[in-house]
Amino acid sequence: MVIANAARVIVNWNIGYLQIDRDNQGIRTAIGVNGALPIPPVYVTEGDTLVLHVYNGLNQSTSIHAHGIFQRNTNYMDGPAMVTQCGIPPGGSFTYEYQINQAGTFWLHGHDHHQNSDGLRTPLIVRDKHSPPFYYDKEYIFSLEDWYNAPFSERLADTLDPNKPFPPEPSYPHALINGYNGNHTGPLLFEVGKTYRIRLINMSTTEWFKFAMSNHQMKVIEADGVYSVPAPVDGVTLGPGQRYSILVSAHSNSNYNYKYMIELFASFIPELRGMSPRYYSGRIEYNPNALVVAVNPETTLKSLPENESMAWMYDVELSALSHRPALPVDRSIELVLGGASFTDGITRDVINNITYAQPLIPTLYSAISMGSLSTNETIYGPQSHAIILRHLEYIELTIYNPNSLPHPMHLHGHTFQIIEYGPIDIEMFPNSERNPSTASIIKASNHPMERDTIVIPIMQYVKLRFRADNPGVWLFHCHMDIHFGMGMALTFVEAPDVLQSTMNIPKNMLKMCLDQGIGISGNAAGNSGFDLNGLPTPPIMTFPGTSVRP
Repeated sequence: MVIANAARVIVNWNIGYLQIDRDNQGIRTAIGVNGALPIPPVYVTEGDTLVLHVYNGLNQSTSIHAHGIFQRNTNYMDGPAMVTQCGIPPGGSFTYEYQINQAGTFWLHGHDHHQNSDGLRTPLIVRDKHSPPFYYDKEYIFSLEDWYNAPFSERLADTLDPNKPFPPEPSYPHALINGYNGNHTGPLLFEVGKTYRIRLINMSTTEWFKFAMSNHQMKVIEADGVYSVPAPVDGVTLGPGQRYSILVSAHSNSNYNYKYMIELFASFIPELRGMSPRYYSGRIEYNPNALVVAVNPETTLKSLPENESMAWMYDVELSALSHRPALPVDRSIELVLGGASFTDGITRDVINNITYAQPLIPTLYSAISMGSLSTNETIYGPQSHAIILRHLEYIELTIYNPNSLPHPMHLHGHTFQIIEYGPIDIEMFPNSERNPSTASIIKASNHPMERDTIVIPIMQYVKLRFRADNPGVWLFHCHMDIHFGMGMALTFVEAPDVLQSTMNIPKNMLKMCLDQGIGISGNAAGNSGFDLNGLPTPPIMTFPGTSVRP
């Protein structure tokens, strides 16, 4: 239920389990809201306050993340469990209040126990407070999901089981389009001479999507909540967590109907006819009695490059509509993505040879409560992988991926400028089993595009820049949930000294921790100083795979 009261939009969610068949492959346990799936999209206007009342009817804790919303001065509302809050306990309730000061295409999803993978996800559409920079008559949403036969917890357990082969046998999900089986997707109703905005949201757990329209020119105008200079494209590719808006002008007559086409794929999963990739199409309808112009979705979509964000261009080649120039650099940070074997027989993912694990105290609470020690990375524990950022410094991240899998990396609390893509120097990674990349170096325009989720291609690096102007604890992680569950994450602890003088955690959030026996102050172990006794012993790496820089 959604109730609009002036500038406060109130949404009530009763989160619970469902037994449901979403893809005609059989009934399975899923997580829905108010007894149903899909969860209705949430619509607000820039400047509104979104009030999300959550009741947890699950048998485990839950939390909600507004993907792409900056949460300025409200970092405690960001949602990732044990990073900025304790999860909402079973049978408990909590109210999120989001101050919405951005416009664009976002989404809401679970951020505890990877519950988004089991259905806890829906679009969040923020309309412009004033007229948008581009005129259009109507808009459509395409929320895109991959849907597996088994719950996420089973798939992650198989991946981390030292007694089972690694990697597990590939799974072949089906696509859900706007919450329903992709084979049953409805038509886009077009009227002659009108202009349409189509919002594309990849809410998937693991897989990528391509989108194209036959006989229509598309123009990209937004990526991840940031407007771009319009860029003509033939199709778009979205990694998990990414969003685009495109403008499409209808034809001047209604003599024919056409097709929109969607591909669900993962480049690292072997092709299997009819299962990977999967192809879907729907009608672009001008006239219900007109013929549909014939087109082969498979042939069309296969022609779109899989390692690029759009046909004929990378997202780095877009220009931000704000015309902001490239940021300066105060500090450079290098991050290497990879996988590693450990002495317990488990293969985990790592960033700079550290595999992420949750602390015993939410990292934000440690940052606020530890006084002058909050600027010392040690107090956050060895597996929170905390990197301290000084207030207002300009950061350049260089992220290397010397591996056989692409990684869609999402930064909470910020967008970043995309500065450069390029092939990695194979000599920097002697353990890599991949051949050198033949990719070219591609640099940003004079006005670099910004977004919050970036795909790091196989055997390439990406340079990103942002300013540390949003004090808080911000998760940076792979948005393929299996990889996040395997440890591909870190935390940027941004301006903890400023946090301590400007932020107070709401009392009901602190009580939510205490009611579950979780501390609300101290270091990662809940102790004082550098005493980390009580934290689990980090696993010991036996074979670093491709992640080591000499």
